[in-house]
Amino acid sequence: MHAAHSANAGAGTAEQRFIDAQEHYPQYAGPLSLDELIIEVERRRDEFDGLSHVPPDMVGKMKRAGIFRASTPKRFGGDALPPPRFLETLERIAIADGSTAWVAAFGSANTYLASLPIETQARIYTSGPDQVFAGGLYPLQKAERAPGGFLVSGQWHFASGCKGADWIGVGIGGTPANAGDTNAGKPFTAVFPASEVEIVDNWNVVGMQGTGSHDLRLQNKFVDEAWTFVRGGAALIDEPLYRYPAVAYQAQVHASVNLGLARAALDLLASMSGVTKTTTGAPRLADRAYYRSGLAQAEASLRSARAFFFEAAETSWRTILAGNPVLPAEANLLRLSATHAAHAGAEVVMQAYKMAGINAIYRESRMQRLVRDSIVVTQHAFLGEGTYDASGAIFVGIPPVTPFP
Repeated sequence: MHAAHSANAGAGTAEQRFIDAQEHYPQYAGPLSLDELIIEVERRRDEFDGLSHVPPDMVGKMKRAGIFRASTPKRFGGDALPPPRFLETLERIAIADGSTAWVAAFGSANTYLASLPIETQARIYTSGPDQVFAGGLYPLQKAERAPGGFLVSGQWHFASGCKGADWIGVGIGGTPANAGDTNAGKPFTAVFPASEVEIVDNWNVVGMQGTGSHDLRLQNKFVDEAWTFVRGGAALIDEPLYRYPAVAYQAQVHASVNLGLARAALDLLASMSGVTKTTTGAPRLADRAYYRSGLAQAEASLRSARAFFFEAAETSWRTILAGNPVLPAEANLLRLSATHAAHAGAEVVMQAYKMAGINAIYRESRMQRLVRDSIVVTQHAFLGEGTYDASGAIFVGIPPVTPFP
């Protein structure tokens, strides 16, 4: 399919999308609503955990639900959704399953690809706007210069969603000589068709097992320079979404998972309140003052963190729509609110676990997995404790130790 065709595919109403899909890519089985997708996720989340990845058929259903066209440029048939709307979608999926929401979060990763040459992007979207981009950027590997590009070798960690990806990026060290000072410290990334990258099946973790964040491996693989970009570099697409800070957006999509997990934990805890008989014969949870107070406090904590999180996202989006750049002080709030949401969400899940009683220790307890998944989210590099230090530096007007925000 020519790029000119893909520019129109997926535009308009759901009915028109279905018609376009049948004409241009018949493997597309028709639209799937978010509600339908979430029902499927709830039914199969144990399967994903056992497989250690979200399988390709489920990724296909996520494509049908529009997850992976959320950050595809409109010029290539995508939705280029406002970030707050996509974050709400991820939060809803996370209530059903954290790992699936984490994989769905890469529906935002095409904002990175907007830094590629326009001709390269057109080739990526030739088969339609529903393209899944995953990556393992670290540790950065040296790439040998070759005529017209680079020879890439190495092994990279944490390639979440790689088994369902169409395109995979790997980190190849410093920025090119002509990248400019604004890209200093940002990883230079090489993009390959997923079929050309070896996946090392070694994802064995405490939580988020279903994300399939395996290692990647390449040996003397050539990449044309036109398929390289600076992660977080300036986008070459002139649409509002690509003026939204790309790195901050990635922090937000991962933080939104913990907002969903915390909501699931509180809903689960509330459902336990009316149990008429406990293991020890003690009063129902609903009859205990500490439970009622704790539930209320946890609810207030989650709602407060969520309000700050979405307020920052909405404010920056309005700034962009008004034709103004998101300045560092405003981007700082995006990063800070994301880190706060991730950590507050994990704390709420742990509060719910403590109040749930002895039954929460069993492996088959949903609360058990919510705890394990939520603590993994707080370990993401974009959401770690170091974010607070960098954010505070901006508040007092001194340079952060690492590139930020």
